Amino acid sequence: MGKKQKKITSSAPRSSSKNAPKNESENGLTLKDLLSNEVLGKLKAQADDMKQAEASRKEEIRKQEEEKKKQEQKRLENDFSYLLENSDPNWSKHK
Repeated sequence: MGKKQKKITSSAPRSSSKNAPKNESENGLTLKDLLSNEVLGKLKAQADDMKQAEASRKEEIRKQEEEKKKQEQKRLENDFSYLLENSDPNWSKHK
């Protein structure tokens, strides 16, 4: 059996790439050309600040997760039943 194809019942025509306005090719200007250097510099600085803030936030989350893992491992090392269940059954190498 083949795949069933859906029928398009939408009455609104789809816009094709031929009908889409091409601002860049029509005017020859881009957003970078339209913005002043001052505004462009501010936007770049703001983007850099946001990237740095995101990186520091991720680093802080990573450190918190690492600290939680260390605390959990420390707690488990003090739990005798956990150590007994997860210890190596070959005691001969510890003689």
